Amino acid sequence: MLRNASALSKNTLLSLKGTAHGSRSFLSPVARANVAGLSTDASSSSVEPSVQAITSSIIKPVYVSLTPAFNQKASEPTPDEHIVGLDPDVFNHPIRRDILHLVVTHYRDSLRQGSANTKTRGEVRGSGRKIRPQKGTGKARLGDAQSPMLRGGGVAFGPKPRDFSTKLPRKVIQMGMRVALSAKVKEQKFGVMSRLDWPNGKTKHLAQRLKFLGLKDTLFVTGEGGVPSGLERAIRNIPLVKAVSADSLDVYELLQWSRVVLDCKAVEYFERTLGKNHRYIPPTV
Repeated sequence: MLRNASALSKNTLLSLKGTAHGSRSFLSPVARANVAGLSTDASSSSVEPSVQAITSSIIKPVYVSLTPAFNQKASEPTPDEHIVGLDPDVFNHPIRRDILHLVVTHYRDSLRQGSANTKTRGEVRGSGRKIRPQKGTGKARLGDAQSPMLRGGGVAFGPKPRDFSTKLPRKVIQMGMRVALSAKVKEQKFGVMSRLDWPNGKTKHLAQRLKFLGLKDTLFVTGEGGVPSGLERAIRNIPLVKAVSADSLDVYELLQWSRVVLDCKAVEYFERTLGKNHRYIPPTV
């Protein structure tokens, strides 16, 4: 949601609603709260302790400046005049390193082929004839030539094809995406563009534009059904940048990039799928 920056000065008050961290109950809305997280209309001395506790526990809204578009038009909002309001349930989630570890491990386990295979002594080609008599030779006892102790024999306890994928609840994966997006916002490595497109498809011109904007090691995420053909053709030959669609983005890829830039439709997609009482379907590997 775009808002005018002049309407969000230091003394501007907005109506906010939210819930407390770790609480399932819905809290009554605070009529007027300062954007900077200061006191409400009444002075702090006149506010009861219970009201102060509720006010401090409400999730604060998140605002980021609008990043210039690739081909900025005169009719479009400029970054100096507009900021983007983000859903705090999605983009201001507490950082949970343990959740990120679980989600990344789950994703990498699903990438393993599990196709390693060795032959046991029963699968190695050859006769089952006993090599030498059991007694009378003074040498060690031996069976057939496929024994794991002999060269060319089978492998004892070798790897066999198996499935390395692990199970993880959908809600944990959903929380992992919220934590990853919130981490980028808190690290100030998060940006929002009004749109992501590059109609002419020229790689040289797009590289110059990215250099001018200072967008290196950046992942661009669009909320469209797929990456626009012109942008996909122009960006695939530029190192350290990539464009993906929001429905195909996973936590592992999001954490690999230093900076992430979403278009407004991608923000709406994540707020719709990762917000409360909404279902997020993780991308299939």
